[in-house]
Amino acid sequence: MAAQLIDGIALSKHMRADVAARAAALSARGHTPGLAVILVGVDPASQVYVRNKVKACKDSGLHSVFEQYDASLSEAELLARIDALNRDPAIHGILVQMPLPKHINPHRVIEAIATSKDVDGYSTLSAGELMTGLPGFRPCTPYGCMKLIESTGIALRGKHAVVIGRSNTVGKPMALLLLQANASVTICHSQTADIGHHTRQADVVVAAVGRRNTLTADMVKPGATVIDVGINRNDEGKLCGDVDFAAVSQIAGHITPVPGGVGPMTITMLLVNTIEAAERAASR
Repeated sequence: MAAQLIDGIALSKHMRADVAARAAALSARGHTPGLAVILVGVDPASQVYVRNKVKACKDSGLHSVFEQYDASLSEAELLARIDALNRDPAIHGILVQMPLPKHINPHRVIEAIATSKDVDGYSTLSAGELMTGLPGFRPCTPYGCMKLIESTGIALRGKHAVVIGRSNTVGKPMALLLLQANASVTICHSQTADIGHHTRQADVVVAAVGRRNTLTADMVKPGATVIDVGINRNDEGKLCGDVDFAAVSQIAGHITPVPGGVGPMTITMLLVNTIEAAERAASR
C-alpha cells in the first residue's frame, strides 16, 4: 500500500493564512511586522530563495526590506548595516542569505544579528536556547519538519526517530526538536558504519544530507514516517530529495515529496518566527 503524502504546500497555505491574520491584527495596532533580507553577491540559487522569501512576506502582510549588495562588500560594511537594522524598530527579523563571499566570516555575521531578530535561529544563543529547552527562535527547516510530522497526527512520544545528517542548520536542531517531543533519537552521518541498521528500527526518519538515494526502500521500516529534507537533481535534471521516493513510498506510512514537502514549510516558518518577533516587540 502506498504511503500517504504529507502535503507541505497545503500545510504551508494554512499556516500562512494564520500569519496573515496575526500580521493584520498587529498592523491594526500600529505594529506592522518587518523582515529585512540581505543578499551579498549574485549567486543564482540565492537570488531565487530571496525572491521567494520576499514574495511570501508581502503575500502575508509583512513589511519586507530587501537589500542586495555587490560581492565586493566588506565584512565591516555588512556588520555596520546589520547593526543599523538591529536598532531599527520597524524591523523585527533579519536574515542574511547564505552562502556569503569567502572574505566574509558567516559566524561573525550571524552573531551580529540581535537575538530578538534572529528569525533564522542560527546564532549560538538561539542554539543554546534550543539545547536547554528555553523559548526562542527555532531554525526554520527543522521547525517546518516538526510541523509536517505533527500534521500526520502521529504522536512522537516514545517513538524511535533517526536523523540522517548532523549539520548545524538541520541535523542537530532536528534531533533536539525530536527529543523535546519525547522521541528517542539516533543521529547518523557519513561516518556511521551501517545507517540502514538504525533506520530499519525507526518509526520516523528525517533525511538531510543533500545526496540522492541516501534512503532506499530496504532501509525503511514498514509504516514509518519519512521526511525528506534534501534538494538534489536526478539524471534528467528534475528536483529530487535524499530519499528514493518511488520505492520508499511503497513501504512508508507517510512521506514528504520533493518538491512540495519540506521546501514550502521552510519559508513559512521564517514568517512564523518573524510574526512572533513582532508580537514580542509589540508587547514590550
